[in-house]
Parts: sequence; C-alpha cells; structure tokens
Amino acid sequence: MLTVRDLHVRFGQAHILQGVSLELGEAPLAILGRNGMGKTTLCGAISGLVAASEGEITLDGARLSGLAPYRIARRGVALVPQGRRTFPSLSVHEHLRLVAQRGGRWTIPRIYETFPRLAERRNNGGTELSGGEQQMLAISRALLMNPKVIVMDEPSEGLAPVIVDHLIGVLRDLPKDGMRLLLVEQNLRVATEVAAHVAIMVTGRIAATMPARALAEDTETQRRYLGVAVGGHH
Repeated sequence: MLTVRDLHVRFGQAHILQGVSLELGEAPLAILGRNGMGKTTLCGAISGLVAASEGEITLDGARLSGLAPYRIARRGVALVPQGRRTFPSLSVHEHLRLVAQRGGRWTIPRIYETFPRLAERRNNGGTELSGGEQQMLAISRALLMNPKVIVMDEPSEGLAPVIVDHLIGVLRDLPKDGMRLLLVEQNLRVATEVAAHVAIMVTGRIAATMPARALAEDTETQRRYLGVAVGGHH
C-alpha cells in the first residue's frame, strides 16, 4: 500500500532522516523511538509537509514524493499531527463538517458514537477543549476523510488511561474499514497492542524491525533502543 525507499531529509546541515525504508501493508505498522530520532519528520515527509532531499514515497505504486500536501491527502493519506493543530475559531462540529466525506464508513454520527465526549462538546471552540479532547478531535478529523492510509503521530499523547484503552480498540478495528495504519508512538503498550510489527528508529534510521509481540516480551531490546526500564521510562 505505502512504500518508503531510502528517504533522506535535511534541515540545513542537519541530516534528520538517513535512508529510511519501510513498507506498510494491510496490518498496522508502528514506529517507535526516543525523542529526536526523526519520527515526526518521517510523518511530515509522507504527508508532504516536509521536503525530502532523496528517496521515494509511493502509494499503490503511484509516486507521492514532491506532491503538495493537499494532493497527497486527495490521494488517500490522512495525518493526525503531533500537537493536534485544531482551529481556535471553529467549533467541534464545524471541524468535523469541514472534512466529512459523503459515502464513507466514518461519518459524523459515528464519530460522536465513538467519542461521546466530542458529542457533548460539539459547540465548543478548539481553544475551549482540553488537551485530550483536542486529540480526540484531531483523530476524528482524519478518520472522517476515510483515507486509504492514516498516519498518526503519537495519538495517545494527552489522553487519560481509560481513553487510551478505548483508542486501542478503535485503532485495532481500522483495517475492517479498509484503512492502513502507520502509528508513531512513544507509548510502548499502545504500539505493541495495536500493530502487528514495529520498526525502531534511532538517529534517523530504522535500526530494527520485529513482530510487536516479540518486542513486548524483549526487555533487553526495550532498554537498549527505547530506554524502557521495569516500572516505567528512564
């Protein structure tokens, strides 16, 4: 579905992505890594918000590299950005109406059923929402595009544990709606419970790829690449 080959991104003298390659098929793929490893830059490059200096990105065999972000979105790639990026002047319902697609499986009523808190806050503006509510809105906005591929940059950030558990269930079901999921996370549990495979980024490269279940059980790999210790994070 989505293929990234030998992708390089540079910001001035900084070489952020250094030959990243990955393939996203039917099963969700998670990207894990510590802060500053290039995960958000990878999301931006796939969605066209960051220019790549080398490499190729394709969707269903068609080249996405070099296209404007809105053209990539029209090809079927939706982004849940880190930091939510909601519009302060728009209400929850206006946000959803802005992107809702006719005939798609995800509709505004389904969003309100999935995230009841958004239904309660439908008339509130973006700046009147809590961080967790803004995150739910950013996720809903992407789902309503009914894309082929959805790229999520730390969707569990700022969510209460009970909402995170609910989100895991939603993400697991996305393949049933025909969506392919590229999940960038720092939450090891979310990544390993949602994705079939995980790729670990270290200083702009994919350092390891493995089944999610194998990583969940491999404390040495967790410690080496992610800084995870028994009982929490370093």
